[in-house]
Amino acid sequence: MAFEKPITIKEAVENIAAHQFLLPSIQREFVWKPEQMEKLFDSLMKEYPVGSFLFWSVQGGNVQNYQFYEFIRDFHEKDNKRNPKANTSGMHALTAILDGQQRLTSLYIGLKGSYTEKLPYKRVNDPNAYERKRLYLNLLAPSDRIDFRYDFRFLSDKEVAAFPQGEYFWYRVGDILNCSGMPDIFKFITANNITENFASECLMMLFQQVIMSPVIHFFMEKGNELDKVLNIFIRVNSGGTQLTYSDLLLSIATAQWENEDARDKITELVDEINDYGDGFNFDKDIVLKSCLVLCDFTDISFKVDNFNAANMKKIEDEWDTIAQSIRIAVKLLVSFGYNGKTLTANSVIIPVAYYIYKIGNPINFDVASKHLDDRNQIKKFVIVSLLKRVFGGQPDNVLRPMREIIKGMADKFSFDAIKSNLKITNKSLKIDDDDINELLYTKYGSNYAFSLLALLYPTLDYRNIFHQDHIIPRSLLKSQAKLRKLGLTTDQINFCLENVDYIGNLQLLEGIPNIEKSDMPTQQWLDQTYPTAQEQTDYKQKHYIPYVELSANKFEEFMKQRETLIINKLKQILI
Repeated sequence: MAFEKPITIKEAVENIAAHQFLLPSIQREFVWKPEQMEKLFDSLMKEYPVGSFLFWSVQGGNVQNYQFYEFIRDFHEKDNKRNPKANTSGMHALTAILDGQQRLTSLYIGLKGSYTEKLPYKRVNDPNAYERKRLYLNLLAPSDRIDFRYDFRFLSDKEVAAFPQGEYFWYRVGDILNCSGMPDIFKFITANNITENFASECLMMLFQQVIMSPVIHFFMEKGNELDKVLNIFIRVNSGGTQLTYSDLLLSIATAQWENEDARDKITELVDEINDYGDGFNFDKDIVLKSCLVLCDFTDISFKVDNFNAANMKKIEDEWDTIAQSIRIAVKLLVSFGYNGKTLTANSVIIPVAYYIYKIGNPINFDVASKHLDDRNQIKKFVIVSLLKRVFGGQPDNVLRPMREIIKGMADKFSFDAIKSNLKITNKSLKIDDDDINELLYTKYGSNYAFSLLALLYPTLDYRNIFHQDHIIPRSLLKSQAKLRKLGLTTDQINFCLENVDYIGNLQLLEGIPNIEKSDMPTQQWLDQTYPTAQEQTDYKQKHYIPYVELSANKFEEFMKQRETLIINKLKQILI
């Protein structure tokens, strides 16, 4: 490949508008923020190089062999942030952008489109939370931002009107496309009574860089072999914001699925399961990996070879069943109390989904009483897997043997079977005394604190909201002044400061009781909330609270006794 004759920004934008420049499905979504786009235009005005581009010339029947997507023209953070599918019917040639999508989209939005993002402190579903903004250039003065010379900003009509006249003159950048030459620029300056020489500099340079100078330097790949194009794409995108393998492999699935659009189906499922409960952070990788595992392919690694036509056909044929298994698995996690903050390894849903897939996606699996034993076993598997961090590193090395163990289960999930038979170097679900003692150092706010507490509270209904609560209030134990006032020694104060956040001082409380408890002294709250001796006894047993004075003065004794109770319970559950 060699450089082709460069083109102007205006030509590139017109090709996007005419649907001649499209995006292959291997491209990720548009991710640049307004400041990145503003910086691109500033670089152009300073005549800095903006990098080369890589185009792919698609000809003849190959236009219909692959799925292509339109550029984002008017970005909207809520309603229009995904590239729409392009209609290539009747087209015999097009140019697909392999490298340069973010820059070309930014140029188009800056010159012909708009950018709409949510205003701070507004609700996502509030229609007034979004303001449409276009790119403007202040003609009266340079930018005061570091590394910027020209004051480019995305502004709404309301924001433009709010600037004081005489200090700012906001020129809509896209208007430069209507200029035919320098006389138009001078006529505009005269008509608006602009006397600053800086305005002339801005407009003449903008006209030069957008209309006149061929600044878009590009290579043109003319081959139509998918493997070659993918390899080129991976190579040129190996730096910067890297694509995941799922972005590339998803494009192959999209091209090879016959009746459905793989990209749409998988993206829709990701969006759906991420909205379950308090929200999760699943991505396309997890769904694609689940497809490979659930379809029982021998090799489950992300390689182009594993996304061949035969495998893609099986995944497409099984898609509805696979998707339902994933949904049920995530609903189970919600019922266990997990969300995006507490689920420390997303891969844990894959063996769970595999088991659910294997037993035929039972209806109401996450709530039906007849599946209670299964759910309890799966819950223990999930919690211990997360606490032991077995999915860290290379999850494939864990998923393959786990799948074989689950495959041998006779319609009953068995945590013990996985614990006994999983034999991987440095990966084990077996827990010994040292492991349990180490768990006592889990701290409030740690991603693993919820998993550990969930072991201690197996019967809670996690469809309710639970908070991690400090039994002896944190506001007291973190305040040296308050502790001195209570007469604690220096050693006692240091113990309080160092141990206040460990698991020994944490319990799970429902949201409303926790709010009511707040910073109230523990015994006072107990007397108020549970007035009888039996109620307090039941509460203490439920929360592993020893029968010692619940005060800062006795905090060290409280911690030692409560940690003993926790250790005994964990040994009972895990050993």
